[in-house]
Amino acid sequence: MPLRLIFMGTPEFAVPTLRALREAGHEIAAISTREAKPARRGMKLQPSPVEQEARRLGIVVLTPTTLRTPQAEAEFRAHGADAAVVVAYGMILPQAILDAPKHGCFNLHASLLPRWRGAAPIQRAIMAGDAETGVMVMKMDAGLDTGDIAMIGRIAITDAMTAADLHDALAPLGAGLMARAMDALERGELHLRPQGDQGVTYAARIEKAEARIEWSKPAHAVLRHIHGLSPFPGAWCDMPLDGGTRVKILRCELAEGFGQPGELLDQRLTVACKDGAIRILELQRAGKQPMKAEEFLRGTPLKPPARLS
Repeated sequence: MPLRLIFMGTPEFAVPTLRALREAGHEIAAISTREAKPARRGMKLQPSPVEQEARRLGIVVLTPTTLRTPQAEAEFRAHGADAAVVVAYGMILPQAILDAPKHGCFNLHASLLPRWRGAAPIQRAIMAGDAETGVMVMKMDAGLDTGDIAMIGRIAITDAMTAADLHDALAPLGAGLMARAMDALERGELHLRPQGDQGVTYAARIEKAEARIEWSKPAHAVLRHIHGLSPFPGAWCDMPLDGGTRVKILRCELAEGFGQPGELLDQRLTVACKDGAIRILELQRAGKQPMKAEEFLRGTPLKPPARLS
């Protein structure tokens, strides 16, 4: 018979998995998500994407500020779940919560574990120049993404992909994978294997200090840095406009040309790096909407010997 599940997730990435589990016929007893936060405009409380979807589906929503109290544990256990499904939840689950469901807690993680354990696996995979990544269904334990692996889905990372592109490709891939995993768990046919000890890396949270573009790096590294941080927080540089204007570069491509790092090589926003060059395709000035390079250049012509710092 269908599983009785608690779903734990917060951002948009988790919504396709919630929908897939419902469509697979599993009962979602409750949804736990991070509490609403003030939005930028008007500072009104904005429920998480998962909470918004839960309200639409008519599912009970929990927004605990901690899971480490007897009250939180009792509330969690009261739902009598067969398993919990966790997707980008945003809080660490203590052992008492991990042990509460009959079959345990299962996490959807956006990397090929043990590579890129931690908070920012999508961005780090792109920034490191990885050719491949994926999603994994993992049975959670007390460690940081160290649990046994149940299922794997893989996807190639191309140089054209931004973090937003990869996010949008991995979310439905992971949703289908988790639905299949819960179907297998329901049948008693879900097989687990330990993670390997080789190739462990950690995907630390993205810091704003990392966002400045270093044109002194090779062109491919610059491209992957830009795409790994697009759209947020956005890799940036200073352009020689009005005495110096900070501009986020959102999308680019490898280009031919050589020069001093940061040197503008033509009137199409081709910029020299340490080895080769990149051409800017999409960018965003502070306080403005993103725009294509052609649109930007119509209003703000830049040409050699301009230099980006």
